[in-house]
Amino acid sequence: MTDHFDALETRDPELREAQQMEALRRQLRHARQAAPAYGALLAEVEPAAITSRAALARLPVLRKHELQERQRALGATDPFGGFAAIVRGPAMGRIFASPGPIYEPEGRARDYWRTARAMFAAGFRAGELVHNAFSYHMTPGAFIMEAGAHALGCTVFPAGVGQTEQQLQAIAELRPSAYAGTPSFLRILLEKAQEAGSDVASLRKALTGGEALPPSLREWFAQRGLDVYQSYATADLGLIAYETSSREGLVVDEGVVLEIVRPGTGDPVAPGEVGEVVVTSLNPDYPLIRFGTGDLSALLPGPCPTGRTGPRIRGWLGRADQTTKIRGMFVHPGQVADIARRFPQVLRARLVVSGEMASDAMTLKVEAVDPPPGLALRIGEVIRDVTKLRGDVELVAPGTLPNDGKVIEDARSYR
Repeated sequence: MTDHFDALETRDPELREAQQMEALRRQLRHARQAAPAYGALLAEVEPAAITSRAALARLPVLRKHELQERQRALGATDPFGGFAAIVRGPAMGRIFASPGPIYEPEGRARDYWRTARAMFAAGFRAGELVHNAFSYHMTPGAFIMEAGAHALGCTVFPAGVGQTEQQLQAIAELRPSAYAGTPSFLRILLEKAQEAGSDVASLRKALTGGEALPPSLREWFAQRGLDVYQSYATADLGLIAYETSSREGLVVDEGVVLEIVRPGTGDPVAPGEVGEVVVTSLNPDYPLIRFGTGDLSALLPGPCPTGRTGPRIRGWLGRADQTTKIRGMFVHPGQVADIARRFPQVLRARLVVSGEMASDAMTLKVEAVDPPPGLALRIGEVIRDVTKLRGDVELVAPGTLPNDGKVIEDARSYR
């Protein structure tokens, strides 16, 4: 499959960047006017000045815990914490609750969550029946996929989760060609079908999400005749990135602006370096600006071999929240970044916690260029100032630290 969902996917990269920056400025103006929270957060921001990613990076990152705190503070009058630009009624079709709880609005736009693009890349086509095994209970997962399937012209069987025997019966009798859901539940269905002798041979393709899809599991599906693809979406943002037939990373959706930043900060990392995924949604109904997903990934070089020219990420590489308790004190990635920023010679830093519980030791490993005499001593003093803890400092050559997104590595023994 090398055809594309629309012309946006094959835009010249420079044209895409220019058009997205213009869309970003419109979104900033709209957010300030229509979403009360952004009226306050962006009061000092002039949208016309946000002409580049460097300018975007100067805006604050919105963390999920901050969103939750604002929702709780305004719950009696605004369950969305002032971030939604639509209100209940004709403009809002549904309200969802994700764990926390955090509430998300759903607007009336066709393919509101933008998943038709990911489904098309996975081979879903008009007229097919999609067995949708994401949850239809409170969370938006099932509706995220259903909206995309409907936009493509597919019919959806709302299977939800559980009731495996009934689901197998429906597959055998309705003969869907496509599956949407978690990869783990798809495996359960196939294993149960084999045990029960149920006919699930109609399933030939799948778009999965909510979990990692390791190569071994993808191969397990392939041996059973299923072509399985990954999608990366959240309840807050909708589709972020999707897999193509090249199987080389995930292509970033056309409806978002994606950055990779150093965990605990809003500072962009070098291309290829692992960091936290921060996303700005261009959805006018719920205009989240620089929303920190808490997920780790990295940008891949070059375009997708399928002809899609958008940026690509490696996929989900873990969680960015590495806050760690050391000698009774919490240390978080933002503090490590604060220490590193105070020294221009420092390129990267990684705090390694070792020892056993109740006898913690911590060492800040620092990549430094031409370190002057006494640099390690001065860094050690700043460690005590920022964290209120004593720590050793180890200077290492540039490029020595692993590219895995870890700012704090907990290497303690828990025996």
